[in-house]
Amino acid sequence: MRSRSRFSSVLRHVSHHRINCVQDSKPVLYTVVDQHIAIITLNRAESRNAINAQMSAMIEDYLLQIESDPSIWVGVLAANGGQTFCAGADLKEIMNGRESEIATQRGGLGGFVHAPKRTPWIAAVEGTALGGGLELCLACDMIVCAEGSQFGLPEVRRGLVALAGGAYRLPRAVPRAVALEMIATGRPISAQRALSIGLVNKVVAESTVLSAALELAREICLGAPVAVQESIALARLTDDMAASDMWPLGERTLRRVQSTEDFMIGMKAFSAKQVPQWRGR
Repeated sequence: MRSRSRFSSVLRHVSHHRINCVQDSKPVLYTVVDQHIAIITLNRAESRNAINAQMSAMIEDYLLQIESDPSIWVGVLAANGGQTFCAGADLKEIMNGRESEIATQRGGLGGFVHAPKRTPWIAAVEGTALGGGLELCLACDMIVCAEGSQFGLPEVRRGLVALAGGAYRLPRAVPRAVALEMIATGRPISAQRALSIGLVNKVVAESTVLSAALELAREICLGAPVAVQESIALARLTDDMAASDMWPLGERTLRRVQSTEDFMIGMKAFSAKQVPQWRGR
């Protein structure tokens, strides 16, 4: 009965989120699920969710709000529209001379790709994630996508370079040879191909992407928030630091985690065979 009730709760949250998204005309939406999961939703389906200056400013504001809120333990980046997760930068903005406003000084494209993040992030992708759309995904820690999704960096076919993270993050996310092929040809790959090379974590039916992302987020929330955040922070550094430098950093991280109230809560719950009730930082 508990699992059935929990599943019903998932559907209610997802349905409520979608209803709000349909009714709200703002280009970016923000909502919180289960007190600890924040969802940022791109909401310019009529423009293939292409990032303009207004969206970048709003995303950055929401991101700052999430990252400064100790009650938010996981972030989800989603999009309305179905056919396109995000088409990248809005070319109309660039043609109108507003290119510098699409990328914020702190966060880069969409106010997101270069922004410092404490929170684990999940991209919930339906449709195509090309160019800046894929770069938004690469700025997240995990990706859940629909069966019909496609991923690619078509910049070279437009005389451009994927400088919002694609050119250097993709080779860290997938085998080098595959990344170089994607970057050099600009050819997109399917969801199943993305799964097979480790670019995405899960491929699900078209209508279940957000619910699947929320299930993953809830699973992350089972861990102690500070321990999860510190562990993710260490993992993000593995491509930039030598193993010899990681050991002392890991020791300092462990001392920080052991100084939190959640550490004692976790130890006591384990000994008593109970489910821990985390407090966060």
